[in-house]
Amino acid sequence: MRRFTGRALGAAVLGAGLAAMASAPAVAADDWPSHALTLVVPFPTGGTTDVLARALGDQLSRSLGQPVIVENRPGAGATIGADYVAKAKPDGYTLLMGAVHHTIATSVYKSLGYDFQKDLAPIAPIAMVPNVLTINPAHTPANSVAELVALAKKSPNGLTYGSNGYGTAQHLIGTQFQAATGATLLHVPYKGSGPLTTDLLGGQVAMSFDTMTTVLPQIKAGKLRALAVTTAQRSKALPDVPTLAEAGLPGFDIGTWFGVFAPAGTPPAVLEKLSSQVARITASPEFRQKLDAAGAEPMTATPAQFAQRIDAETKRFAQLVKDHNLKVE
Repeated sequence: MRRFTGRALGAAVLGAGLAAMASAPAVAADDWPSHALTLVVPFPTGGTTDVLARALGDQLSRSLGQPVIVENRPGAGATIGADYVAKAKPDGYTLLMGAVHHTIATSVYKSLGYDFQKDLAPIAPIAMVPNVLTINPAHTPANSVAELVALAKKSPNGLTYGSNGYGTAQHLIGTQFQAATGATLLHVPYKGSGPLTTDLLGGQVAMSFDTMTTVLPQIKAGKLRALAVTTAQRSKALPDVPTLAEAGLPGFDIGTWFGVFAPAGTPPAVLEKLSSQVARITASPEFRQKLDAAGAEPMTATPAQFAQRIDAETKRFAQLVKDHNLKVE
């Protein structure tokens, strides 16, 4: 696979994004696409990434005039799917529905077969979804963060919390929560939100810090209880639920963003067409209604701005990973 060196923009934050646009062979946007696209989701069906990918894929298919097939490739904290797309042919027909997890996994996993910033070109973000500290009140009797912490400290072996896998935002949040409260928590990794939510409902894990989309229906149905959101601001979908900072744990501000990526080296005309089409879709009232229903908030940014965010967060999370000694061989 060829690699391209990014031109300086700020401190070379564009990585594969601008490099791909500068170095790839010329392709007329009118010639693309001529057949179906594949949008890879690095988690199982039923989770937030999958829900957003299918909503986007449906509208992108109509916009481009070709089918967009959502393909789930879960495992290893979303790195299996990312690795697959990073090594795919850079022709615009294989895309990744990426997320903030990739900026964390870069530091958590000792050895990855790809470089997220060099081997994948950012196209456009689509949404930010708050993470929610959620419990099953039938199995974990707590009405507040303080009560949950007290319960964890009383339990001989602490409490379990589920995540979407090692190196995901949920894993990092759980580790921060444990360090901030002094409570003993046992991390239970899953391949995605679907199986995690099933076990949370069944009482196999005591709590989770999952994204809003997956747990919101269960919270509204009274089967799960939201104790706090992990972002700096409250969520519009759960306005009565405090932030972790408001609950007495200052400094928490991690949400989960989602966006579209292509292999580095994808022709500039294709990247530009994809970026404009995704931006148009995410700004549409129809798509924003779907985001509202999922507890998600729309995100807009140019590929350059998106790349800058990824670079900044990769550095930020690398420090947190180092502070909490999170490593996976």
